[in-house]
Amino acid sequence: MKKVTLILIIAAVLMVSFAGCGERDYTTVRLSEVTRSVFYAPQYVALNLGFFEEEGLKIDLTNGQGADKVMTSVLSGQADIGFSGPEAAIYVYNEGREDYAVVFAQLTKRDGSFLVGRKPEPDFKWENVKGKTIIGGRKGGVPEMTLEYVLKKNNLLPGLDVNVDTSVQFALMAGAFTGGQGDYVTLFEPVASTVEKEGKGYIIASIGEESGEIPYTAYYASKSYIENNRDIIQKFTNAIYKGQKWVESHTPEEIAEVIKPSFPDSDVETLVTVAKRYKDTDAWSKDPILNKESLELLQKVMSMAGELKKEAPYEKIVTTEFADKAIENFKE
Repeated sequence: MKKVTLILIIAAVLMVSFAGCGERDYTTVRLSEVTRSVFYAPQYVALNLGFFEEEGLKIDLTNGQGADKVMTSVLSGQADIGFSGPEAAIYVYNEGREDYAVVFAQLTKRDGSFLVGRKPEPDFKWENVKGKTIIGGRKGGVPEMTLEYVLKKNNLLPGLDVNVDTSVQFALMAGAFTGGQGDYVTLFEPVASTVEKEGKGYIIASIGEESGEIPYTAYYASKSYIENNRDIIQKFTNAIYKGQKWVESHTPEEIAEVIKPSFPDSDVETLVTVAKRYKDTDAWSKDPILNKESLELLQKVMSMAGELKKEAPYEKIVTTEFADKAIENFKE
């Protein structure tokens, strides 16, 4: 039965590919993503099963390699839509920029990174990292701030009880760790599982399970782009919601088969393992709505990390109009 289901999924992907050869006109949307990760499976499902094409959109996807770089591409007009932690939108608003970024859809609701160590620690406790160095990512980024939040929850003060190394660029963290730097590192999937599979590290704990729900990655565009392209934003949000619903109702095995074209260097077995891990930790949002309470928690985490002097008003930097409409459309 599983084989039949997987065959049907593959057939659907092929049908979408051939359908693209038709005469339909598509609107191209330039999307910059913060990194390539199975953590964003609903997006790749929407891409690979043709949900964007169903909405009349063609996605030009690029890897920004960091939330700050993604936001820069959006504000400079090099990208239409950015996909990263919503903290980038908060920073831009607080800078006083007139044409600031507005978040219109949320994809994930937990931290998607995992703590990787140099040896197995089946009975891991956070006190184990005391006196150690963790490669934690860019200072001021959601991954690093969430790590600090988790450490403080466990009565560990960064810089005093544990050293959080913020000097390594996001894309180079795994290489720095396997090259001998640090005692621990926080990595996204499938990188974490790849490091473990190669025997160069061991997945110790889920940052997301420990931190709780937080608006971790979301889609945003400049205020002017949204105002001038409301139809495109709605269609984009519709496709993302379809991807979220599909992931919610399908197995890790089915998810792995569909997203495989987006991860050509990863084997299906690893993708299944990773998809199951994210399903088990309830990492994916069930719908695209970023609610006020979630943003308040994010800004609390930012304040605790010393990265936020004043909170940005929810009503200014978030709109749920398109997410609400997408949910309504799906019911019809």
